[in-house]
Amino acid sequence: MQEYTPRQIVAELDKYIVGQDDAKRAVAIAIRDRWRRLKLSEELREEVLPKNIIMMGPTGVGKTEISRRLAALAQAPFIKVEASKYTEVGYVGRDVESMIRDLTELSVNMVKAEMSERVREQAGIHAEERILDILLPPLQRTGATSDGQIEVTGNLDEEEQKGRTREKLREKLRRGKLDERMVDVEQTDSGGMPMVEIFTGSGMEEFNIKDMLGNFFPKRKKQRRVSIGEARKILEEEEAQRLVDMDKVKEEALRRVQESGIVFIDEIDKIAGRESGGTGPSVSREGVQRDILPIVEGSTVTTKYGMVRTDHILFISAGAFHVSKPSDLIPELQGRFPIRVELHSLGKDDFIRILTEPKNALIRQYIAMLETEGYALEFTDDAIEELAIIATEVNERSENIGARRLYTIMERLLADISFNAPDVDPKAATIDQAFVRETLKEIAQDEDLSRYIL
Repeated sequence: MQEYTPRQIVAELDKYIVGQDDAKRAVAIAIRDRWRRLKLSEELREEVLPKNIIMMGPTGVGKTEISRRLAALAQAPFIKVEASKYTEVGYVGRDVESMIRDLTELSVNMVKAEMSERVREQAGIHAEERILDILLPPLQRTGATSDGQIEVTGNLDEEEQKGRTREKLREKLRRGKLDERMVDVEQTDSGGMPMVEIFTGSGMEEFNIKDMLGNFFPKRKKQRRVSIGEARKILEEEEAQRLVDMDKVKEEALRRVQESGIVFIDEIDKIAGRESGGTGPSVSREGVQRDILPIVEGSTVTTKYGMVRTDHILFISAGAFHVSKPSDLIPELQGRFPIRVELHSLGKDDFIRILTEPKNALIRQYIAMLETEGYALEFTDDAIEELAIIATEVNERSENIGARRLYTIMERLLADISFNAPDVDPKAATIDQAFVRETLKEIAQDEDLSRYIL
């Protein structure tokens, strides 16, 4: 795991997320605690449990964005799931243990990619030899003679000549002079195995038939005619797969999941309602909570790669909680999320910063997109302020959807410019306060219209 300090984690999150300092600090400490725990003695390490977090706040204030950026920072298995897609065991749908199986699958792919990268150089050498064999097939060799020597069909001069030719081809291959030449490559066909849904002891899951039947069916080969440049990539990938020890991959992947895995459970407020009897969408909410509880507390989940203990997996949950509140969760589950962080609603000043400061700021995105058409777009400071004021007012009058409001406002503002950009001349525009007011005046003033359009 990357050794980011809490301050460095917050600094990285600041590049993309405006404000919400409490949430950033809580997440930064939790991630750093993962690293601290691994430095402890084995005996004490087992006793240190992760401090799971609940993030509370209205939609569009950065809860999911924090999870997305955290996934990029944490060089550890990380998965984001929606609590609302799980059902209580006994109902048709995904059971909560599948989040751990998905996390394990992700970890295996991560470790496999890392190990493939380590053997990439060796795989490249093997791929080069296979391409040379295609271009210049080696002399056929027969079995051993009575004196134990290997008999070669053809004389030694021919073999020596082929060796010199092979080295010349190798030199051209490395210089890329043969990249456009077409060759026939035999490739392992990994497709054709359908996914099926089956009922396991804990619910309905998807399995690949190949996973279920193992190596019962032989691997199929298929011929492809491709350029040497493409053949090199195909064969390098195939050779890398051969060189990777899958037993070591599984062992390391399981260790990472158990020691440093992170699960982000979004929309946890959707399952926070208590049961009131009867039927309907809420019929299994409390059941889902009770199914999540043992996983968060620490249990063992069966995956196709082996048993996974969840005792030290970090769980971060988030929800808007406008209808329900964290105290509506069952008490046992509340106790497993000791850290509560509230994210605040966004105002005018926040919107101004969101439009301009982050690396992926909306204004930067639109300017860069229109630059691809040779169109120069510029925003004045008063235009940006006016956009922030309109976003704030519309959020207050209708549904408060936070920063997501800026996407719809910006799209509405620049719709005509985006449509006409390839055809107009001159290809330039300056967006000022007057343009913003004129373009958005009907929507900003008409509450009913803004409710439907923005």
